[in-house]
Amino acid sequence: MKKLLFILLAFLSFTNGFSQILDPVKWKSKTEKLSETEFNLILEGKIDAGWHLYSQFTPDGGPIPLGIQYQESTGNYQLIGKTKESKTKREFNTVFEVDEIFFENKVVLSQKVKIINSKIKSIKVVIDYQTCKEVCINLNKKFVFEIPKISESSIAQEVKDTTIVNKNSTISKVKTEVKTQSTSPKEPKKEDEKGLISIFFIAFFSGFAALLTPCVFPMIPMTVSFFTKQSKNKVQGIRNAIIYGISIILIYVVLGLLVTWIFGADALNALSTNVWFNIIFFGLLVFFAASFLGAFEIMLPNSWANKVDQQADRGGIIGILFMALALAIVSFSCTGPIVGTLLVDAASKGGIAPVVGMFGFSLALALPFMLFAMFPGWLNSLPKSGGWLNTVKVVLGFLELALAFKFLSNADLVLQLHLLEREVFIAIWIAIFGTLALYLFGKITLPHDSPLTHISVGRLSLGLLVLSFTIYLIPGLWGAPLKLINAFPPPMEYSESPFGVGQNSTMKVNAVLPNGAKYGPHGIVVFDDYDKGSAYAKKVNKPIMLDFTGFACVNCRKMENTVWSDSSILSILKNEVVLISLYVDDKRELPKDQQVKSSTGELIQTIGDKWTDFMIFKYKTNTQPLYVITDLQGNNLNSSTPTISYTPDIAAYSAWLKEGISNFKK
Repeated sequence: MKKLLFILLAFLSFTNGFSQILDPVKWKSKTEKLSETEFNLILEGKIDAGWHLYSQFTPDGGPIPLGIQYQESTGNYQLIGKTKESKTKREFNTVFEVDEIFFENKVVLSQKVKIINSKIKSIKVVIDYQTCKEVCINLNKKFVFEIPKISESSIAQEVKDTTIVNKNSTISKVKTEVKTQSTSPKEPKKEDEKGLISIFFIAFFSGFAALLTPCVFPMIPMTVSFFTKQSKNKVQGIRNAIIYGISIILIYVVLGLLVTWIFGADALNALSTNVWFNIIFFGLLVFFAASFLGAFEIMLPNSWANKVDQQADRGGIIGILFMALALAIVSFSCTGPIVGTLLVDAASKGGIAPVVGMFGFSLALALPFMLFAMFPGWLNSLPKSGGWLNTVKVVLGFLELALAFKFLSNADLVLQLHLLEREVFIAIWIAIFGTLALYLFGKITLPHDSPLTHISVGRLSLGLLVLSFTIYLIPGLWGAPLKLINAFPPPMEYSESPFGVGQNSTMKVNAVLPNGAKYGPHGIVVFDDYDKGSAYAKKVNKPIMLDFTGFACVNCRKMENTVWSDSSILSILKNEVVLISLYVDDKRELPKDQQVKSSTGELIQTIGDKWTDFMIFKYKTNTQPLYVITDLQGNNLNSSTPTISYTPDIAAYSAWLKEGISNFKK
C-alpha cells in the first residue's frame, strides 16, 4: 500500500511539474502619504498554503534571499532606513547547514522614502524572491508606485518592462513574470518553539558549567552560611533563599532584555550573516578562550563590587537583590565569557532568544544557591574546592576556542576565499581537541593549575572521551562525512578534495574528462553546458539526461545525496546516460550578443536565465529539480511521464530511468 502511495504521489508530481507554471504569491501594493515629501511604499503578498517565501535576511549559503531594487533613485528620492518585513519564521536547514528565514501565508514589505525631486511622478521597484513547497521557484516582479499629490493613497500596479499603469486603477493582482529557480525546504513544524527550547537547554547546561568554575563554586557555602546566620528561623531562610535565586534570574534576564531592546528583535540576526561581524565574533571568542586558559582575567572594576556590597548590608529584599548583583559582578571573570558567548549565539537567532538564553543560564546558576540555602545539610555532599575547578575552566576555554573557528569559517564561506576549507578547519579542531586530551592526561599544564600528583577517574574518563573524538575527526581530512559535527565544518564541496582524497586521485589517474565536463556528485561525469553535453552524447551514442537544478536547491541536494547515491541509480548515471546539469540560478552574465528576449518577453542576461527560459519554453514548467531523458535530437524518451521531479522513491526513479534508456536503444 505504501509503495502504491509513493507511485501515486510521484505520478501527480510528474503531471503537475510538466504542464504547470506556478505563481504561489499574489501581490497587491499601495503608496501611503506620510507628509508632503515622505511616503511609505507597501507590498502585501498572500502566499498559497504550504509555500514559503524567503526573507531578505536569509543567510548566504542557503536558499536565495529576497532582493529589492529601487530604481532611478539618484536625484529623485532617498530611502529612509531599510525595508521592513512582517513576521518571519526560522528553521535550521540540515542540507545547507544554515538557518532559513521565511514567510508563511502572508508577507508585508514596507519602505519609507523621501522625495527630493518635485517632478517625480512614480517610483519603480523590482523584487526577486524564492518561494518553496515541494519544489521552489524564483520569481521576478515589477511595480510602479505612483506618488500622489493628495492625501489619498495611490495604488501601485505591476507593469511589464517599463509600462506605466493607470493611476486611477484599483489594487490589481500581479500577473506572473517568471524567472525561475528552485530549492525545497523541509516543512517546518513548530520550528520557532524548537529553536527556543534548544537555546534554553544549551544555556541551562552552560549555567551548570559556569557553576563549576573557581569564581562561582566556592561562593555556594559562603552564601548559604550567610543566609543561615542572618535568618531568624528556617521559614525565613527558605524565603530569603528563594528571593536570592529569583534576583539572580532577574539580573540576567534583564541583561537579555537589554540586548534585545538595544539591537532590535532581528537586527543581530541580520548582522550574524555579515562578514565583519562574524570576524568580530571570532575575535571575541578567542579573547574569552584566552581568559579561560589563564592568559588574563576579565574583571569588572573593584569599585563596582565594593559599592554593591555596601548596599547588600542594608538587609531585606533590597539587600538580597544587591547580594545577587554582587555574585554576578564578582564571578564575572568566569561567567562573563560564557554569558558573552551565549548572547552572541542567541542574539544571532533573533527575536526573544537572548531573553530565553539568559533565563536558562541564570536558572541553572540560581538553583543550587536556592536549594543549598533551603537544605544546608546538603553542603556536606559537595566536593571540596581545588584544582579541579580550574580544570573545568580550562576545558571551557578549549571549547570556546573551537567554537570561534565556526564564525571565522562563516566569513570565509561568504567571501569564498577558500582560506579555511574543510580540511583546514578539521585540522584546527584536531589540534585543539588533541591538545585538550594531552591536558586532561596531565601532559600539559597551564598558569593557574595546581600540581597534579595523579589523575582522577573522572578526568581520565573525560580525557579518553576527548581523545576518541579527536581520532574520530582524523578521517575527515580524507573526505569522511563526520556526521556528528556536520553543522560545524564547511560543506564537503568547500574543500581541497571534494570527493575524498583517495577517490579524487583515482579519478585523475584512471579517467580523462571530456571537453566541458567535470566531476559531479559521487564522481559522476557531468556537463553544465547543453551544447557541449549534447556533442559528447552524440560521440558516445548515449541518451541525454537533463538535470534542471540550482546551487540553492535543497531537494536537488536531497535527490543527489539519497537517491543518486543508491548503487543501482549511480551505476546508470555513470555508465548509461550523459548527464547535463543546467543551473537556473547561475548568475554569471552572458556575452552581450547572447542577451536576447526570452519566451516570456524578459531579457536573458545570465546563464541561469538561459536555462530557465529553455525549461519553460520546452517543458512548460518552472520548478526544480526537474529531470528529462532525451534522444540525441532532444526528443523525450519517456512517453507516459516525460519529466520527473523530486521523488524519494528509488524504485520509481529507477524504473523511469530504465524506461527512457530502453526506448533509446529500440
